[in-house]
Amino acid sequence: MKLSFRLCVLSTVLVLAPLAFAQQPAPRAITIDDYFQIREVRDPQLSPDAKWVTYTVKSALLKDDKNEERIWMASTSGGALLALTAEGVSSSHARWSPDGKFIAFLSARGEGQTQVWLLNRLGGEAARLTDTPQDVEDFAWSPDGRQFVLILRDASPEELAEAKEKSLKNSATAEKEKKSKAQKPWVIDRLQFKLDEVGYLDRRRTHLYVFDLAAKSLAQITSGDYDDSEPAWSPDGKSLAFTSNRSKPDPDATYNTDIWAVAANNTDKGAHLAQVTTNPGADSSPAWSPDGKWIAYVTQLDSHLFDYATKHLAIAPAIGGEAKILTLALDRMVTAPRFSPDGKFIYFIADDDGTQNVCRVPATGGEITRPIAGRLMVNDYSLGKTGDLVAQIATIDRPDELYTLADGKLAPITHTNDALMSQLRLTHGEYIHFKSKDGTTVSGYLYRPLDYVPGKKYATILRPHGGPVWAYYAEFDHLPQLLAANAYVVLFPNPRGSSGYSQDFAKAIWADWGNKDYQDDMAMVDYAIDQGIADPAKLAVGGWSYGGISTDFIIAQTNRFKAAISGAGSGLFISYYGHDQYQRDYETELGNPWENKAVWERLSPFYRVNNITTPTLFMGGDIDWNVPILGGEQMYQALKSLGRPTELVVYPGEYHEFKTPSHIKDRLERYLAWYGHYVNGDSTPAHPQPPPKSGE
Repeated sequence: MKLSFRLCVLSTVLVLAPLAFAQQPAPRAITIDDYFQIREVRDPQLSPDAKWVTYTVKSALLKDDKNEERIWMASTSGGALLALTAEGVSSSHARWSPDGKFIAFLSARGEGQTQVWLLNRLGGEAARLTDTPQDVEDFAWSPDGRQFVLILRDASPEELAEAKEKSLKNSATAEKEKKSKAQKPWVIDRLQFKLDEVGYLDRRRTHLYVFDLAAKSLAQITSGDYDDSEPAWSPDGKSLAFTSNRSKPDPDATYNTDIWAVAANNTDKGAHLAQVTTNPGADSSPAWSPDGKWIAYVTQLDSHLFDYATKHLAIAPAIGGEAKILTLALDRMVTAPRFSPDGKFIYFIADDDGTQNVCRVPATGGEITRPIAGRLMVNDYSLGKTGDLVAQIATIDRPDELYTLADGKLAPITHTNDALMSQLRLTHGEYIHFKSKDGTTVSGYLYRPLDYVPGKKYATILRPHGGPVWAYYAEFDHLPQLLAANAYVVLFPNPRGSSGYSQDFAKAIWADWGNKDYQDDMAMVDYAIDQGIADPAKLAVGGWSYGGISTDFIIAQTNRFKAAISGAGSGLFISYYGHDQYQRDYETELGNPWENKAVWERLSPFYRVNNITTPTLFMGGDIDWNVPILGGEQMYQALKSLGRPTELVVYPGEYHEFKTPSHIKDRLERYLAWYGHYVNGDSTPAHPQPPPKSGE
C-alpha cells in the first residue's frame, strides 16, 4: 500500500551525529544493568520569557529498588543545568507562574498525599501550597497567577478520617487504628468497575476545584457522577474548558467525551455548564486561542471504532457551534494541540509512519507543514508565548533529550544520557518495508546483531508490539539493543492494527485478531530469512500486552519458533469478560459473549493449544487489571497438562507496566536465559532464581 503525503511539507529534518568524546575507552556492548543507567527526560516547560525550560528526569534506582523523579532547569541558550528538587523524593509536573518568578510542582514530600508545592525560581526551599485529604492529580495556573485549577478525586472516608486525625495532631493513634481494622469490602454498582493501577472503581469521581493562593481557599466548580479532566484556562481567566463524559444515562456505556466550559467563579459546583462539542466520539485535549474565541481539540469521528479510529485535530467556537476538522486528509493520530502566539496556526504532534513529528496547520485550515520532521520521535513539546519551541525528542540511537527550534534548526539543550551513550556500542535500527501474504506493504524496524557479519545467518527474535493500535517508533529502546548485543537479529514489525498508517490500516484487524496481523508479523520473519540475515532454524518470538497475545496467536498457528515468551497475554478471551477493564471494547467489537460465542472462540488461541509445541514462558503482574495474569495462568496450565515445556512467572505487586527495578532486571535476565537455552542450546540454566518480592 503506497501512502501519499502530498499535504505535508517537510520543513526540518533532525540528524543527530554521535558526539565526540576525547580519550574515551573503547565502546562496549550494552548490558542489562545499563537499563538502570538510562535517565528519562520528559515534560519540557518553557518559561514565559523563553529563556529557561524546566523538565523532569526519572531514574530507576536498582540499589534502592524504586523510581525517582527530579525537576531540573536549563537555559535555552545552553549552559549549566540546575537541579531544582533534591534526591530522595519524587517531584514532577513543574509549571511556571505567568510572571515567570515561581515554579509550582507536584510532590508527596513527607507524610500525606501528593500536593502542589511552590518554588522561587531564584532558589530557596519549596513551600507547600495545598493541603487536601486526597492527592492532587493535576493543576494549572490561572492567567493572572492568583489561582490554580486542581483536579481532585472525591475523598474516601478513610482519607477524610485520616485528615481529621492529622488536624487533631493524633496521627499516631490514627495509624494504630488503621492497622487494627480489617479492610472494608468493595461495594460495586458501576458498569465500568475496574481499572489497572486503580483497582475496583466506586462512585468517587474527579472534579475541578479552584484554589486561591492568597486566601488559601478551595472551591469546587464541577460535580456529579462524572470524571472531569484536562482543565484549560481561558485567556481572560473567567472560564475553564475541560474534558468529560457526561453521556446519559450512563457514561460508562459510551466512548463519548466532550469539551465543556464552566465559569471559574461559579458557586453552584458546575450546575450550569456550556457544552462546546457534541461529537458522539471522543473529544479531548482542549486548547484556547489567544483571543479566547476558539478551542482546538482532538476528536475521533467514528465512536464505534474507539481506539481504531483516527484522532483528528478540530477547532470549534468557544461558545459552542459547528466544528471544523483540520486533518481529515492527513488521516494520522494527532495529539497535543497548541495555538501559536498570534492565533494564526495550531501546532500538534502527528503519529506517522513509525515516527512522531511536530506539525502546524492554519487555524482556518489548509496546508500542513512540519517544523520538526524526519525519522525521529517527538514525545512532547512546549510552545512559548514568544513563538519559541522546545521539544522532547528521541531517535533510534539516542534516548529523549530536549532541543530548541530556531530558524528551522534544532539545537540540543540537555545531554543527560551523553556520558552513558558514549560508552556504548550500538546497532542501528533499520526502517524497512516488506510485502505481506496478500500483497499489503508493511513496515518495521530491524536490528542486526552488534557484531553482524554479512552472509552469516543469526538467531532471530520476532517482537510483536502492544496495543494493538500502537506502533514501534524511531526511538531508542534498550531491549532490542540488549538482544542484538547477545547476537540476535531483532524484528519490530508494525502490522495491520498499528497506528501511523491510516484508519483503514488500523481497523483491518477489527474482530479478526491474529489473522492479518499474524500474516504481517510472519512476513517480516520471511523477509529477514530471504535477506540471508535470519537463521530459519533458530527463530524465537515474544511480546508484552497485545504483543503477548500476538505471541499466543503465533505459536498456536505455527511451530516454526524454537522458543516463545508471552508477557501479559491472554488466550481465552471469554474468561476475561468482566475480569479485566475492557468489557465495553469486547461488546463493541466482538458482541456479547453469550450471543456471539462462535466469534469469541474463533479468536481465542486457547482452543488451539493442542497445536502448540513451542517451549513458552508466561509472565505477568499479579495485580494487572489491564491484561490479568489469568491469561498466562490458563495457557501455562494447558501446556503443562499437555506435557509441553513451559514455565509461569508471576511478579508480586506489579500492574500492567512494571515499576519495580528488581523485577524489571529479573524479567530481562529471564528473556536472555529462555531464548539462550531453547534457541541456542546454551548450557546456561533457563530458570534463574525466583524474582524477589517487592520490598525485599
